[in-house]
Amino acid sequence: MRKVPVTESVGMVLCHDITKIIPGREKGRAFRRGQVITPEDVPKLRDLGKEHIYVWEAEVDLIHEDEAALSLARHAAGPGLSWGQPNQGRVNLKAAYDGLLKVQASQLRDVNNIDDIVMATMHNNRVVVKGQIVAGTRVTPLAIQRHLLEQAEELCSKPVPLLTVKPFQPLWIGVVTTGTEVYSGRIQDGFCSIIKKKTVPLGARMLGQVIVPDDPHLISQEIRQFIVEGADLVIVTGGMSVDPDDVTPLGIKATGADVVSYGAPVLPGAMFMLAYIGHVPICGLPGCVMFNKTTVFDLILPRIFAGERLNRADIVSLGYGGLCEECDVCHYPSCSFGKTTDM
Repeated sequence: MRKVPVTESVGMVLCHDITKIIPGREKGRAFRRGQVITPEDVPKLRDLGKEHIYVWEAEVDLIHEDEAALSLARHAAGPGLSWGQPNQGRVNLKAAYDGLLKVQASQLRDVNNIDDIVMATMHNNRVVVKGQIVAGTRVTPLAIQRHLLEQAEELCSKPVPLLTVKPFQPLWIGVVTTGTEVYSGRIQDGFCSIIKKKTVPLGARMLGQVIVPDDPHLISQEIRQFIVEGADLVIVTGGMSVDPDDVTPLGIKATGADVVSYGAPVLPGAMFMLAYIGHVPICGLPGCVMFNKTTVFDLILPRIFAGERLNRADIVSLGYGGLCEECDVCHYPSCSFGKTTDM
């Protein structure tokens, strides 16, 4: 790579894209990397404010920015990722299918700690759709030292790929609705329709819903019955607070389930409960799920459908970013809610 005056560049190979910007109207590539400069190009370059350009002279220890970015993308991409062609030195990585984006934050920090390397991603545990851009990478100079690139390549791929997308799995769901007031018909259940709205897009198949009074034995019995019938996930609604009549947590515990957590550092959603019977998760949903657009349930649900088994550390880590600002217009997931840095 060599810097030359534009007036002396005819016949030489441009080694970087050159962008044309017209404020408020246009931004795009005016000259592409690899383009051979012609006499007609000289005034165009000068119109863009270019009196000097870099032309390519290959060196064994230098890797061009486009080649380097492509290599970084290939090494960072695990299952569920694809990548495009370089544009102005940048390569985008996209989701190959709908699913849950996983970002190895510690590896990402190490990659970006290398001189001249840039790797920017969406947050970990973000629900993404096929074709969505989830990361971008480039190097900052027009050419990078080979040893720096090789170091970054290794960090992008080991011990696991930096980025993956976990596909959602179709799950059979059983819903146990608790509350003597609902069981007796004094009020209508409002939970089931909301649960369907949140779970069906992820691949849920409804096994059924039962309504029981505030009786721990009956709650426990119906949870176990759904599991016998083949439920992959049991959702229990209502009765999750500390009021004397709210016995749903007792009913979940009475199944003999392994309780991961009763309570979560998320607002709204503090009284959420997560337990497991074998491989089947049981979610106890607090009343806020029925009244708030976005809650702890929206943070937990995609991970369950992606086949993850959550532990207490996963729940505890939700506190960082666990406060919903309850904006007048909800922009979730394009906001800070649920954006924990922990893996």
